Amino acid sequence: MCKAVRARMRRLVCRARRDAGMVTSEYAMGIVAAVAFAVVLYKVVTSGQVSEELQAIVERALDARM
Repeated sequence: MCKAVRARMRRLVCRARRDAGMVTSEYAMGIVAAVAFAVVLYKVVTSGQVSEELQAIVERALDARM
């Protein structure tokens, strides 16, 4: 590689190292988003229609002949 390419790569690596990782506020927002998604998923899975469908799938799987 030529010197200019190596120097540019070195600058990019240094810049990436300075900006690596999240700050506390980003972690907090990520946790809030994950909890919100978990709540929505829980509500969907425990709703009547979805619960009945999941139960029917499990019952069919257990009644299957091998």
